[in-house]
Amino acid sequence: MITDERLAFGGGLGATSSPAPETAPSPVPTNATRADRAEHQSRDWAYTGLLAFTAVLLFRPQDQIKILEPFHLAQVCALAALAAMLVSRLRRHLTLVPLTPETVGLMCFGFVILATVPFSIWPGGALGVFVDAYLKAVMVFLLMINTLTTPKRLEQMAWLILVCCGYIAFRAVFDYARGINLVENGRVAGAVSGIFGNPNDLALNMVTFLPVALTFALLRRYSAVRRLAAASFAVLMMATVVFTKSRAGVLGLGLMLVAFLFLGRKIRPGFTAAVLAATLLATPFLPASFWNRMATIGDEDQDKAEFTGSTQARRILLEEGFDAFLENPITGVGLGQFKSYNPNGRQERWHETHNALLQVAADTGIFGFAAFVFLIGCGAVASLQARRMLARPGRHTVDRLALTVGADDRKFLYAFATASAASLIGWFVCAFFASVAYGWTFYYLLALLVATRNLVASRLALARDLTADNTAGPLAADGSNREKEKSPTWTPQIA
Repeated sequence: MITDERLAFGGGLGATSSPAPETAPSPVPTNATRADRAEHQSRDWAYTGLLAFTAVLLFRPQDQIKILEPFHLAQVCALAALAAMLVSRLRRHLTLVPLTPETVGLMCFGFVILATVPFSIWPGGALGVFVDAYLKAVMVFLLMINTLTTPKRLEQMAWLILVCCGYIAFRAVFDYARGINLVENGRVAGAVSGIFGNPNDLALNMVTFLPVALTFALLRRYSAVRRLAAASFAVLMMATVVFTKSRAGVLGLGLMLVAFLFLGRKIRPGFTAAVLAATLLATPFLPASFWNRMATIGDEDQDKAEFTGSTQARRILLEEGFDAFLENPITGVGLGQFKSYNPNGRQERWHETHNALLQVAADTGIFGFAAFVFLIGCGAVASLQARRMLARPGRHTVDRLALTVGADDRKFLYAFATASAASLIGWFVCAFFASVAYGWTFYYLLALLVATRNLVASRLALARDLTADNTAGPLAADGSNREKEKSPTWTPQIA
């Protein structure tokens, strides 16, 4: 028996052992009730709202067209999408929040945050950060895992994020070439505010989503034009990391590429050689100012003499953040309140910890730290689970997933899960030098990882249910049904 919850994650269902092409909208089952059809339409509205919200969040048109600022477009899109999602789940008598390890982790983290608010140095400020930052990120996370239910939708969301990042990267490279929008001795800042506002955050986001651009440029799934566009975005994003002169961004870029080369070696023959060749070819063209700044990574005196002395400041902030945690190990100083935490002897006042893990520990204590680390681990496990389910079984093992996922979609999902794993590594390295624990980037990335895992798991569960039907007949090793193939009219039925 296939439950409504599984259909919510399963998206389109193949009618035969050869699933319908994903270029068409995911069909509603032929025996669907009116409620099912209403849910399918409502879920489309939720997905449309998610795309609109993402575009507004990343493009930030209100930064360029000031007349749009009072309308709060992002909030309007998010609320409309959430309302459509909640209506669809209520109509189908489902829980408002699907219980998965990730949603439980998010709820636990939120509970810890709220529990520590009364003990914060500024309770009102801590509650404000919870509502304005964390709660919004969690709600959009839930929206994503409930609407990204087909390979096509996951692909469209990835392309949207990639186009947005490519646009911001183009603006950054163009600004650097013109010598405008530069800070701190020639570091390019984001052309828009939000998650692209300062050089370090701009570099972090480029590093995080660069693996998706590289993967799309390599997949034969796309036309030459689209692959060329993805390759162009990748070049612009790498150039942006260089022009930000973010030391954390460069470290994240390097380790992300190493992880991507290792994890993605099966995506396409010659993949590793192509990435290494491109990297070596680009190295001589890097500006001398970039190398001068990179040389100060471990030299505080040189950094202080030639640049802003931020290396020393970051070391002091790490020490002060750790001291704040040791002084308040259970409750922390309050969500987002380390910046306002000014005990006697503090040297770097009114600054963040510049380390996401220490940021959470100082703000929310040991339990909040544990919950945040658990969420990072959930992202890594989700990617591993998705790739394991997508891997083709041995010659003498039934390939049930072939019943509900086409070969082309399977390759895409495997490549996307691999790229997302490298993205998580890149984000983690950059986040080790940035206060981004409550920012949008991590929760978007986590949602993409979880949505991929849930999509594959739901299709695999559906295939198992179909093959368990006594009327289905025995399966061959390749997953095909020899007995039923004799009857061209046979179609798997949904109980």
